[in-house]
Amino acid sequence: MTTIGLGVVGCGNIAMTYMRNAKLFGGVELRGCADLSADMAATRAREYGVRAMTLDELYAAPEIDIVLNLTIPAAHFDVTMSALSAGKHVFTEKPLGVTAQEGRRIVAEARGRGLKLGSAPDTFLGAAGRRARRLMDEGAIGKPVAGTAFMFGRGMEHWHPNPQFYYQPGAGPMLDMGPYYLTMLVNLLGPVRRVMALTSMGEAERLITAEGPFQNTRFAVGTPTTVLTLLEFSSGAQVTFGTSWDVFRHSNHPIELHGTQGSLRLPDPDTFGGTVSLSERGAAWRDFPSEGELYGAINWPFAAPERANYRMLGVCDLARSIATGQAPRASGDLALHVLEVMEAALRSGETGEAVHIEGTVAQPAPLGEAEARSLLAPEAEAA
Repeated sequence: MTTIGLGVVGCGNIAMTYMRNAKLFGGVELRGCADLSADMAATRAREYGVRAMTLDELYAAPEIDIVLNLTIPAAHFDVTMSALSAGKHVFTEKPLGVTAQEGRRIVAEARGRGLKLGSAPDTFLGAAGRRARRLMDEGAIGKPVAGTAFMFGRGMEHWHPNPQFYYQPGAGPMLDMGPYYLTMLVNLLGPVRRVMALTSMGEAERLITAEGPFQNTRFAVGTPTTVLTLLEFSSGAQVTFGTSWDVFRHSNHPIELHGTQGSLRLPDPDTFGGTVSLSERGAAWRDFPSEGELYGAINWPFAAPERANYRMLGVCDLARSIATGQAPRASGDLALHVLEVMEAALRSGETGEAVHIEGTVAQPAPLGEAEARSLLAPEAEAA
């Protein structure tokens, strides 16, 4: 495959993970980075041996084929549209936009220009997600009937020094964490056709206890911090999905799916690995750990690894799609559908009425083991 040049826009903390992981994958090469802070761009450029650029320089650079948009959510639309307008393919961090309208405009722009568009999360392409997809495709649980998914926690203010934006419109637990869970569910069950939800705000103000300039200060919450949804899939499966930053402790599994022949249990979809468990017709759980599988090894955080993180996998799959003409798996269409579902949940919580999802999307093609391995750089070692 022809080497595809990557240019990173947004050089914050998440950029370090992508830029460090780039060396694992073949067919892609980091060639530049840009940030509103020239100092930040220069720092990342030195760390990873690339050229620091201004935004305009990066958009115009002929050696940049894909713009990797790692800016904050509020900037996703402007950066992605600017890159597409410059003729660049784009892979953006989640969400695709802060509103479904933004997402639809982005998808239309990419399609109209004949450009490839991808979006995080790509975690469903990791070892645990691939295992779960194989089991589902093999009919291990029969016809899916019901399920649960829970992302419960206490929020960000106890560890993040500047958490205010997480609690404003365009963020909250649904838009910040929902993409991981919903993308995995659509990957396994297909598109959602109807959403019903209840929303609430646990506290009108939050106290920042994390060390930093805002420690012991309060800020106003501007978006629901608990969203409880019922998802009806086009396949007929029904899944209860809860997201909350008002929970101190819980014992719910991240995802469980139940069908006519058995049950499937999945790990946290915010990571690439973890143990998938299968119960066939009520038998004891049979575990499928991922630590020895491709893109399932524990490798993050860098200094003291405790989980699997292979961000860049979706970018490399997007690069492959440029060469082959196939649709990328972590596609803009998939990200748009997930964004429409999340927006529908918030709207249902406001109105008290069910919301039908107007758009749809095909399940992404499963990533087979041979193709997954072919994405590696020849010299890389990724267990």
